[in-house]
Amino acid sequence: MISDEKKEEVRAAADIVEVVQDYVKLKRSGSGFVGLCPYHDEKTPSFNVTPRLQIFKCFGCGESGDVFKFVMDQEGVGFTEAIRQLAERYGVFIPEEDDQEPSESTQLREGILHALKFAGVFYYRNLIENPEAEKARKYLEERGYGREVFKKYGLGYAPSGGEELCKAAKNAGVDEEYLVEADLIKPSNRGSGYYDTFRGRLMFPIFNPTGKVIAFAGRVLGNEKTAKYINSSQTKVYNKSEVVYGVNFARNDIRKNKEVILVEGYTDVITLMEHGIGNVVASSGTSLTPGQMKILHRYGDKIIMIYDSDSAGQTAMKRGINIALAEGMEVELLELPEDQDPDSFVKQFGKESFEDLKKEEAGDFVDFLLLKAGEEGRLDKPTEIPKVITEILEAIANIKDSIQRQVYVQYLHHKMQKFQKVKESDLYEQLERVMNDKRWEEKRSERREEVRQRVQQQNEGLGNASEEEPPHPGQRTVQAQSSKKKPHFEKELIRLMITYGRGMVEYICSFTNSKLFEDDELRIFYEDIIERYKEEKDFSIKTYTGENDPFPRLVGDVSLEQHSASDRHEEKIGLKYEKDKNPYKTAKSSIRASEISFYRRKLNELADKIGKVSGDERLELMQRQKDVKSKLTRRETTDPDDLYPDPEKGVSDEVNEKVFEYKMKSEK
Repeated sequence: MISDEKKEEVRAAADIVEVVQDYVKLKRSGSGFVGLCPYHDEKTPSFNVTPRLQIFKCFGCGESGDVFKFVMDQEGVGFTEAIRQLAERYGVFIPEEDDQEPSESTQLREGILHALKFAGVFYYRNLIENPEAEKARKYLEERGYGREVFKKYGLGYAPSGGEELCKAAKNAGVDEEYLVEADLIKPSNRGSGYYDTFRGRLMFPIFNPTGKVIAFAGRVLGNEKTAKYINSSQTKVYNKSEVVYGVNFARNDIRKNKEVILVEGYTDVITLMEHGIGNVVASSGTSLTPGQMKILHRYGDKIIMIYDSDSAGQTAMKRGINIALAEGMEVELLELPEDQDPDSFVKQFGKESFEDLKKEEAGDFVDFLLLKAGEEGRLDKPTEIPKVITEILEAIANIKDSIQRQVYVQYLHHKMQKFQKVKESDLYEQLERVMNDKRWEEKRSERREEVRQRVQQQNEGLGNASEEEPPHPGQRTVQAQSSKKKPHFEKELIRLMITYGRGMVEYICSFTNSKLFEDDELRIFYEDIIERYKEEKDFSIKTYTGENDPFPRLVGDVSLEQHSASDRHEEKIGLKYEKDKNPYKTAKSSIRASEISFYRRKLNELADKIGKVSGDERLELMQRQKDVKSKLTRRETTDPDDLYPDPEKGVSDEVNEKVFEYKMKSEK
C-alpha cells in the first residue's frame, strides 16, 4: 500500500489546474477557474476548479473531488495507478508495493497500457539494434532525423518475422489477452496461435495528452502493394475520433501561442517541431472529427489548417472548416506553394520563412472558399455562383454566435460584389433556409438514433418482459406504429427506391423529403436509404431483409404494394398487369399523393393553431393557410405528368431495363 505520507506528498506536488487543463479548457474566474464539464455535455461552463483547495466541482451535474479522483475518472485507472501517474509526472518517488486488487475493467485497461508500453520499447530497440531495420534507419536519416529524434518521439521498427513481438512479450510475462485487446497481435486464421499486427513497418507511437502510448501507426518502407499506413484498431484506451497526433508534445505551445497548426502527416509534425514550431498536430491518419476538434479547443481558440494541395487534401480542408466553426474556433487556412508540404517547406526554407508565409498568406475561410471556387472556374458561371454562395453559407451556419454569423454574412456580401451583385437581405434569407435545413437534419439524426437504440434494446431481449412487467416504452411505440395502417403511397415510394436503386432515389428525392412521411417507420426507412445512398452503400431489398427489425417487416409490407392492385384483374382476363411497366409514372403518382396528404395535414394543424391565437399572429397563420390551400389545390387538380418532369433519358432507360411485362396464364 502507498503510505498516507506519500499520497499527501503527491497531492502537494500536483497542480490540479495543470492536470485538469489536459482535458478541459479553463478560464480564470475570480480566485479559481471555470470550463465546460468533462462529465456531461453543457454549453454554459459550470465546472469549477479551486487551486487553493485543490478540488474541482461541477454545479451542473454535481461531480466533485480532488486531483486523484479526476485522473481516475478521465484515465479510467484505479486509485493507486492515478497516484503513480501523478508521482511520475511531478517527480515524486513511489516504492513498488502491492496494492489491493483493482476492478476487472481497471485491470484490463492498465494491462492494455502496459502491453502498449512494452511494444513501444520493443519497436524502439529494434529500430536501434536490429540489422533488418537498416532501411528504416536510412529512411529517417534521409529525412534529417537523428537518434535523439528516434528517442524523443518513440519511433520504432516492427520486424517482418510475423511473431517477434508476440514471442518477446510472452517471454516478458505480458498476458496475450492484453496484447490482443491492444490490437498488437491477432489470432491466426490457420488454427491456434497469434501473429503480429504490425510487420516490417516503421512505427509511430500515438500518445494521449499525458504522454501514454495508446496506439501505433505503421508505415510501409518499400514499394509493396499494400496500404502506406495502417493504424491500430479502436481499443479500450484508443478512440480514433478523439485522438490527435502530437498533442502531448504541442499542448503547452498551443496555449502559449493561443493557436494550433493542423497538418496531415506524422513527419510533418516531427519536422516542424524539430525546427522550433511547437504548436503543431496531425489528425492521426483519420478524417478530422468533432471529438478531435474538441480536444484542440481545450488548448487554443484559433486553428490554422494546412492540407496538401491535391483534391483529397482540399476536400478534407473544407470538411474541417465546418467542424472547427461548429466547435467555436477561429479558422484560418494556409496553402503552401505547389509541390510543397510542411515537412519539405520547413526543411528547405526554415522556420522564419514558414512563420512569414503563415502571417502573410493564411486567410479567412470565406476568402479560402472563394479562392478555391475561382480556381475551379465556378465564379465565371452564373449557374455555379448561387451554389458557391450556399456552400459558404453552410459553413457560416455552423457558427454558434449570432453576431459572428452576421459579421461573416456582411463580409461575404462585400467579397461577392466583384463577381455578382447580391443583396445582403437575400444572403440572410438563404442563411436562414440553410440553418433550418441544418436543424431539421439534426432532429432527423436524433430520431434515427432513437429508433436504432430502440431496435437494439428489443434485440437484447427487452421485448420479452414477463406479463407482470409493463412493456418497454420503445416497445409500445413500435407495436402501436406497426398496427396502424401505413399510407400505400408512402410504401410505394420506399418500394420503388429499394427496387430500382440510385437512379430512382435521385428522381424521387428531387421532389420529396422525409417531412412528407406521416408514418414514423417509413420515414426512418426513407432516411436510412438516403444515408446509404450518400455513403454509396447498398440499399437493395436483399440488404434490408438481412437487417434488424423493423426493416425486414417493412420490406415485406411494401413489397405487397406491387401486386395487390392487379390480382383480380389477372383473374378476370388472364393477363398479369404490373403497374411498374413505367416505374417513373408510378413514382409521380405516389409523390403527388404524398404531397396531397402532407398539405391536408398542414391545413388541419393550421386550423387548430388559428383557433387559439389572435391579432397579427392569427393573420400570419391565415396567410400561411391560404398558401397551403393553393398548393393543395394545384396537386389535386393537375396531372402528375404535368407536376413532375420526366427523368433524364439515360436514367429512365437504366431503370426501365427492369420493366415488368404482361404474361399469359399459360406462360406462368
